[in-house]
Amino acid sequence: MRLENKVVIITGSCTGIGKAIAERCVDEGAKVLIHGLEHDQGVALAARLGEENAALHIEDITLPGAPERLVEKAKNTFGHLDAIVNNAAMVTSSNIHSTDLAFFRRILEVNTLAPFALIKAALPYLRERHGCVLNIGSVNAWSGEPNLFAYSVSKGALMTLTRNLGDTLHREDGVRVNQINPGWVLTEKEIDRKRAHGLADDWYKALPNVFAPAGRILWPAEIAAAAIYWLADESGPISGQVVDLEQHPFIGRNPPKDTSTIAQSGK
Repeated sequence: MRLENKVVIITGSCTGIGKAIAERCVDEGAKVLIHGLEHDQGVALAARLGEENAALHIEDITLPGAPERLVEKAKNTFGHLDAIVNNAAMVTSSNIHSTDLAFFRRILEVNTLAPFALIKAALPYLRERHGCVLNIGSVNAWSGEPNLFAYSVSKGALMTLTRNLGDTLHREDGVRVNQINPGWVLTEKEIDRKRAHGLADDWYKALPNVFAPAGRILWPAEIAAAAIYWLADESGPISGQVVDLEQHPFIGRNPPKDTSTIAQSGK
């Protein structure tokens, strides 16, 4: 039990990577606060994990007071708070031509400013427990695809936030802050996005080798397995680190030009 008696808030955990992290946390002995906008999926997940292990909070994380309400619910339900996982994100296609300021601000509010606000709200309690923060970024933080402009910028900003606070909070408050950058992951929302682009539901079964050397893309459970290390005490004093989780080198790679029209997507 690598997370025995730990209490973890996981934003965006009604589906996808967040759901997989919540499930794995409970398997490892933690209590979790599930959060998101998908009410029915959240209720089903909380019921499956059991009321002794999981509570549910449905709310837009960018609303005034939402981070504080998440923290208070975790503390009131389980008695303390050991960790937060900033997983909630908007993954929306855009380029410089389709991105206006209102859209850009919304992406930054969800993907960058909401994690900051939740860290700030949770800090007094994390300090008490010498807890930790795990931010879920994206390999697109390094530059991103042309059609993931605003999303990529928001994840780049999150990466800098992680490195900065991973130093500051560790020295001043004893709170570690780290980040994992998933590559292309087969989530429910990724299937929905590709369906909206007109692809068949089984598009992921025949991907070009340049995108999926392993013959498939990543599963949410594989990201969750990596997340446990950063939430557990076994990661020791490590802080301010960003780890890419992809099946090929992301920086410096020079893939062939005749690739498929199936574009990669972010976390």
